[in-house]
Amino acid sequence: MTDQTAGQADYREGMSYLETRMSRLVTLWLPLGIIMLVLLFPFYWMSLTAIKPDQELIDLDTTNPLWTWHPTLKHIETLLFETDYPTWLWNTMMVAIGATILSLIASTLAAYAIVRIRYKGANFVGLGIFLAYLVPPSILFIPLASIVVDFGLFDSPFALILTYPTILIPFSTWLLMGYFKTIPFELEECALIDGASRWQILVKIILPLSIPGLISAFIFCFTLCWNEFIYALVFISNTANKTVPVAIVTSLTDGDIYRWGSIMAGALVGSLPLVVLYAFFVEHYVAAMTGAVKE
Repeated sequence: MTDQTAGQADYREGMSYLETRMSRLVTLWLPLGIIMLVLLFPFYWMSLTAIKPDQELIDLDTTNPLWTWHPTLKHIETLLFETDYPTWLWNTMMVAIGATILSLIASTLAAYAIVRIRYKGANFVGLGIFLAYLVPPSILFIPLASIVVDFGLFDSPFALILTYPTILIPFSTWLLMGYFKTIPFELEECALIDGASRWQILVKIILPLSIPGLISAFIFCFTLCWNEFIYALVFISNTANKTVPVAIVTSLTDGDIYRWGSIMAGALVGSLPLVVLYAFFVEHYVAAMTGAVKE
């Protein structure tokens, strides 16, 4: 009986391993694989279209739409050397960096004032700033357009640099508020006792300890500026001043004829800076988002 009982126990243990393995396959790896397929397929299609010959892009009946045996760099060469794409890329970089720096400065000061300076109603102020983030940009661009025209900034990169913070500051402030709350107040109190000013505390204590949060806010702001379309479409009309998302759609189309190879090549090349940015700072981004959500 002892041997039989031991055999049954071994059998159950082996079956439980198979059940666990099958359960993980069904509940974890299968959904994860489907999600990865759904997320990565647009990038695959974009890359494939960027290297397909024009004939294969037009003739989908006799060619494989999901693969090409004759890849070409013609579309990328045309984009880089026969259009103003380098100028569009520079405009996008300048606007994204300028708007991100302004937003980070304002968000840092706002988050520090709300979280670290204890005063009545600070929580309601923080909530109000976050609720401002929920206002759709498609509603704000109409009054902002009037302001941009009145200040003579229309069709200028400064129009985007000064208007993008209106949609960047609320979320960045909320994010930094959550991260600032994870820093012990005792550090600040000790600095105040030693005679440090609020500015010194912010610069020498809070900011060095908040590097992951600042990196996370920077990535969020930079990504949104890089991909923004509505404001860039409304405020910029000159082709030489356009950003990449707007330029590749408006300048690489001839009426109802879309140059899909060049359009997808522009989207592919334009996405590379963001890929590099996330590759280097993804750990800091996740850490900062975790700290913000905890609070």
